[in-house]
Amino acid sequence: MPPVSPIRTSGPYCDPVANRALSEGDRVALLVPGSHAYLDVVLRLLTGGVFPIPLDPRLTTAERERILSGLDPTLFVDDEQDLAELAATLPEAGVPRGRPMHCTSGTTGTPKGVWSGLLDDAAAAALVDEERELWGFRSDDVNLVLSPLYHSAPLRFAMGTLLAGGRVVIPGPFDPEAVTAAIERDRPTTMFCVPTHLQRLFAHWDALLDSGASVPDLTCFRLVAHAGAPCPTDVKRRLIELFPPGSTWEFYGSTEGQFTACRSEEWRERPGTVGRARPGRRLTADPDGTLWCVVPDHARFTYYGDPEKTAAAWRETDDGPAFTVGDHGRIDDDGYVYLDGRREDLIISGGVNVYPAEVEQVLGECPGVDDVAVYGVPDPEWGQRVCAAVVGEVDEDELASYARSHLAPPKRPKSYVFRDVLPRTLTGKVRRTELTAEAVTPPGS
Repeated sequence: MPPVSPIRTSGPYCDPVANRALSEGDRVALLVPGSHAYLDVVLRLLTGGVFPIPLDPRLTTAERERILSGLDPTLFVDDEQDLAELAATLPEAGVPRGRPMHCTSGTTGTPKGVWSGLLDDAAAAALVDEERELWGFRSDDVNLVLSPLYHSAPLRFAMGTLLAGGRVVIPGPFDPEAVTAAIERDRPTTMFCVPTHLQRLFAHWDALLDSGASVPDLTCFRLVAHAGAPCPTDVKRRLIELFPPGSTWEFYGSTEGQFTACRSEEWRERPGTVGRARPGRRLTADPDGTLWCVVPDHARFTYYGDPEKTAAAWRETDDGPAFTVGDHGRIDDDGYVYLDGRREDLIISGGVNVYPAEVEQVLGECPGVDDVAVYGVPDPEWGQRVCAAVVGEVDEDELASYARSHLAPPKRPKSYVFRDVLPRTLTGKVRRTELTAEAVTPPGS
C-alpha cells in the first residue's frame, strides 16, 4: 500500500508518523458523517486489509478516548477533507479482507472492538457471497440508507449493494420528508430500517393523505429488511400491507454476528418469531434460554485485545465453536427462534443500542452524584427511552448539562428520578426491572 499522505492525527491514539504506510491489520478510526466518500474509504481500507473503526461523529472527547484507548488505531479521521486525502492513498475497492471493526459496549460499560482479523481469499469471498446469496444483491439495486453508516447493518447493506455493482442513496440524517422524496426520485429497490423509522414514515404518509396529498409509490422495492428492536405488531402488519408481497423481512443479529432471517410471510404463520438460522449457522438454546450460534470460519471474531471476554463469549460444541451475546429465547421444533428478551441490561432506543453500565460510568463522575442506575422505559415512538435514577446532592439541570458534555445524544437520559437509595438485590445488583415498573405504573395504582 502506498504511503499515507499527511493526515491530521488529533488524539493520543494515533500513530504520530503521518507518512507511515498503512499495513495489513492496521486500524483507522472514522468519526465523520456517512457519505459516498465514507463508503468508498471503508471498502478501500478493507480491500487493503486495513480495518475501519466506524464511530458516531457526535461522540464527546471523553467517549472517543474511552472507546479508542484499547483499540490502538493507526489513524484518527474526524474531518471530511482528511477523509478525501486518505482515499487518494488507498487501492481501488475490491473484495473486503475482513469486516469493519464495530464497537459494542456490553454490560461492563467498557467498549469492545469486534475483530474479524484478516481473511484469506476463500474466506473473504465467502463473506461477500453469503450476504449476496441471502439478500440477492445485484447490479441494478438502489439501496436507500436510513440509518447512520457507523452502524453495522446499514453499512453492511450499502457495502453489499456496491460490491454487486449497485447504487446507494444517502438522504442524510433521517427525516420522513427527505426519505419520501428519495423514494419518489431514486426509486430504491432495497432498504434497511428499524421500527422507529417505519413508525415515523407511516405517520408522515398518514399526514400527507389527510392533507389530500399522495403517498409514494412503493412498488420499486424488492427488499425491505428491519431489525434493531422488537417491531410492534401493528407496525409489522402495516409494513406487510404497504410494501410489495414477499419484499419484507426481519432479521436478528448483533454487532458480533448475524443469527436469523425471516420473511414476513413466515412471521404471519408464526407471530413473534425472528426466523430460523441463516445458512451456515446453527442455533441452540441452553435450559436457561441463553442462545448460542455456530458460525462459518469467515464469521468468527474476537474482542480486540480482550482474551478473557472473548473466551467468555465462545464455547466448543460438536458442530464447532459457538458464541453468545447473552440473549435469551426459545427454538421450536421447526427451528424458528422466539426471543424472550435481549441482553438483560440493554436499552434499544430508536434502533440504537444503549448500555446502562456505560451511561452510569459517565454520570457517576458528575459532581454530586453518589449512586446512579440507568434503565429503559417503553416509548411508543422510540421503542424505549433512557431514564436514570440518581442518589445524591445534584439537580436535573446539572445532570442534563453534564450528560450533554459527556454523552452522545442517544445515551443521554430523557428523564431523571431522585431517590434516597437504589433498589438492589442481596448481592448488590440494581433491580432495573423495579425502576422500569415504577416508571410505567401510574401513581396510586
